[in-house]
Formats: sequence, C-alpha cells, structure tokens
Amino acid sequence: MRKKLETLLAQAGIEITDSQLDQQITLVEQLNKWNKAYNLTSVRDPEQMLSRHIVDSLVVLPYLQGQRFIDVGTGPGLPGLPLAIARPECEFVLLDSLGKRTRFIRQFCHQLQLSNVTAVQSRVEDYQPEAKFDGVISRAFASLNDMLSWCRHLPSAQGRYLALKGIYPTDELAQFEQTFGDEFEVEAIHRLQVPGAEGERHLVIIKTRG
Repeated sequence: MRKKLETLLAQAGIEITDSQLDQQITLVEQLNKWNKAYNLTSVRDPEQMLSRHIVDSLVVLPYLQGQRFIDVGTGPGLPGLPLAIARPECEFVLLDSLGKRTRFIRQFCHQLQLSNVTAVQSRVEDYQPEAKFDGVISRAFASLNDMLSWCRHLPSAQGRYLALKGIYPTDELAQFEQTFGDEFEVEAIHRLQVPGAEGERHLVIIKTRG
C-alpha cells in the first residue's frame, strides 16, 4: 500500500515526508478496521481508500491559506485528518454530528499523537468557536447555499470557504449568485486531478465581498 500511495501522490504532485506517508497509511488501516464495525465510509477496499480518501483530501493542500481550519461534516475525518497530518503546524477542528465518527477521530489522534486536531460533535449551526477560522472546508457536505447559510459564523473577516465538489457545480453556482451574490463572491474554481479516482473533482473557493 505504501508504494501505491507514493505513486499516487507523485502523480498528483503532492510532497509529504516519509513519516507523514506512514501516518496516512495508518489512517487507511484504521478506517478499514473501524469500518467493519461502525460503517464509517462506503469505500470498503483499503486500496481504493488511498485515492478516494487520502489523495482526494490532500489535493486541497496548495489552496490552504492561514493557520486555523475547520472541516465541517467531516465524517470520519475527511479531508481533515489527511490535511492535519500533512500540515502539523496548522490547527484543525473536525466537526461532525455523529458520535461514532468523532470517536474514531479522537482515537486515531490519540494513537498517532496528533496534537493539532480537535474533534467536535455538534451540528455546524450550533457550534460556536472560541476563535474564527482562516478556512472553512467541506467535502460532499452540502450545497454552496447551505454551506454559507450554516457556516457564516465560522470564518474570520479574511477567511475563505473551500467547497470540494465533484462535477462542475453549474446549478449550485447559479443559486449561490442569486442568493448570496451581494455578500459573497467566488474567488476561484480549480479543477483537481486525483489519480486513481473516477469522475471529476472541483474546488470552489468563496470569500466575503469587500
């Protein structure tokens, strides 16, 4: 598995250290182990998890700006855990409403002694952070409109929303423009290349106007 992940990361142009590579493999092993009892992810094959979970998360790395991030609707820690492993100098809050998911995240962080991750079990609209975030990240969590409605209390004044999508979200962007066009603007849309994963991937970055 290690060799395959090395190859996928090289194809994606992502560089991490050897120890971080080992931690990413451990994450896949633990996801696979917990999945048998707790059904954390629909991806059953550990080999598929390498591309569909690890690389699919790490392709966001070049677009992270700042030090403090929240992954909303993180599920079993995706993309938050792979990103936190790759960016130990940054702080990550991983938020999900299901206890089995946050328990997995806490156990994994304890096992690997990841000190830059905080797991929070809460609905996103109920969560009140002590400090605002440089980036609000979501992966297959909600529509752009719902993300902005539920998460508008989370970013700092200069913070960004980073929404990971599959195919180019034409309809969502039109609805966003209609509802939030006066308050927010799309800063960029990046097509992401995820070796080994089928289908398109896009990252929509949104900021406050002004």
